[in-house]
Amino acid sequence: MADYRRWLVPGGTFFFTVVTYARRPILITDDGRRFLRNAIRSVQARHPFSLIATVLLPDHWHLVMQLPPRDDRYSLRMKQIKAEFSEQWLKAGHSEAPVTAFQRKRGERGIWQTRFWEHSVRDEMDLERCADYIHWNPRKHRLVDRVRDWRWSSFHRFVALGHYNIDWGGAAQKDTEDFDWGEPE
Repeated sequence: MADYRRWLVPGGTFFFTVVTYARRPILITDDGRRFLRNAIRSVQARHPFSLIATVLLPDHWHLVMQLPPRDDRYSLRMKQIKAEFSEQWLKAGHSEAPVTAFQRKRGERGIWQTRFWEHSVRDEMDLERCADYIHWNPRKHRLVDRVRDWRWSSFHRFVALGHYNIDWGGAAQKDTEDFDWGEPE
């Protein structure tokens, strides 16, 4: 087995892909959105971080998170967000996908995939590339014809701040292959 180690950078900025277990399309339901928002706020109150860019799709979530100086514990934050979401999801009476006996023994649930994909943002140009990928993702998955038509994205905040034109990501925008990094989707 490969010896996988995450790169921990105090005060770093990180791009994440977090996927639901068995790709269940639960995240853009009313409860899914509310529970994720609640979990993010709760974890931010205990372990501050900035949510730079985000997009919520039916079965996965992309985000860019910036940590405070001298703090490199993004895994703690992701684990707690997923745990709080799961607790709310189950408490509301929603189901989870079946898991194996081995997974159950390890404490795994059928709501989120156990791992997540992360990328350490290297510089301003890399941050722009990550934000573009996040905002382009609904187009990549053919959920909308124009980026601006996807409601669950930080795209409109970026437009308001002058980072994008409202028509960015229209039908003539970059080919989706320009953003394919090979992350688990």
